[in-house]
Formats: sequence, structure tokens, C-alpha cells
Amino acid sequence: MGMLKEFKEFTMRGNVVDLAVAVVIGGAFGKIISSFVKDVLMPPIGVFLGGVDFAELAIVLKDAVGDKPAVLLKYGVFFNTIIDFVIIAFAIFMVIRAMNNMKKKEEEKPTAPPAPSKEETLLTEIRDLLKEK
Repeated sequence: MGMLKEFKEFTMRGNVVDLAVAVVIGGAFGKIISSFVKDVLMPPIGVFLGGVDFAELAIVLKDAVGDKPAVLLKYGVFFNTIIDFVIIAFAIFMVIRAMNNMKKKEEEKPTAPPAPSKEETLLTEIRDLLKEK
């Protein structure tokens, strides 16, 4: 029973929950970027390059024989994946850069001087009373 309790404590830590949320959001973000590259970005590039569909670019390593499909080296899909990676990496870079800038701004904020201690307040009052006399 001790191991189950320890596992529950581990999974309920903020770090683990934050990591799980990040993985789920990251997966969804990856799908969005993949769709953006495949469905929005690559078609105009393909038209610009003379009607090339990058998803269909492949080198036939072995022709189809009977009911066995051809063996293809799909470098067009690989090219799409590289573009996905570059866009995702750039987006993550921008988010981290923004977070670092916010941290710097927080660190640069001047902090209010600490309130004087009781001893300092008392000494100030004594000084003021001595000045009056």
C-alpha cells in the first residue's frame, strides 16, 4: 500500500501535472502545425515550383510486383516533416524568449526599500526629540 500512496503523491505534484498538460497541448500544437504545413504552406510552394505535390515526391526503390506494393523512399513527406519541425522549434523559441523577457522585466523592477526596524524607528524618534531641545 505504501508504494501506491507514494505513486499518488508523485503524480499529484505540480511538476507532473504541468508536464502532462504540456505534452497534451504540445501534441495538439504539433497536429496544427502539421496541417498548416501540409494543407496551407506546401500547396502554394508546390504551385510555385511547377505543380509539385511534396507528399507525392518519392524515389521507387523496388517496383510493385503482383499484389506487393512498391517500395518507396518518400523524401517529400520527409521534407514536410522538416518544415514542421522548424516551425514548431521557432514557435517554442519565441514563447521561451517572451518568458525570459518577462522574467528580466520583473527582476529589473525596483523594489521598495524595506520598512525601518523598530530599533531604527526608535532611534529616529530619539534623534528628533534631541534636535528639538
